[in-house]
Amino acid sequence: MASFSFRCAVFAARNFVAVGGLISYGPEVISQSVHATDCVDRILKGEKPADLPVQGPAKYELIINLKSAKALRLDVPPTLLARTDEVIE
Repeated sequence: MASFSFRCAVFAARNFVAVGGLISYGPEVISQSVHATDCVDRILKGEKPADLPVQGPAKYELIINLKSAKALRLDVPPTLLARTDEVIE
C-alpha cells in the first residue's frame, strides 16, 4: 500500500482515513450497495425504473484515525470517540 500524507482533512470515504487521513464522515457503502442490488433485481423482474423509490443513504459512518490525531497533536474528546463507528489506532 502506498504511503500518503492526508493528515489534515475530513473525507467522505473510509479508505482515506485508513491510509492516514484524520476523519471521515460519509454514507455507509455496504447498505448503499445492498439497496442498488435490490433496485437492479426489481428492474430485472419487470418493474419500471421510474416506479422505484429514490432513497438517500440510510446510515452515515464516522471514522477517526487516532494515529493521525496524535501526529497532529490533537486531543480527541471522549464524547466524540463514543460517537464514532470505527476508531483506527
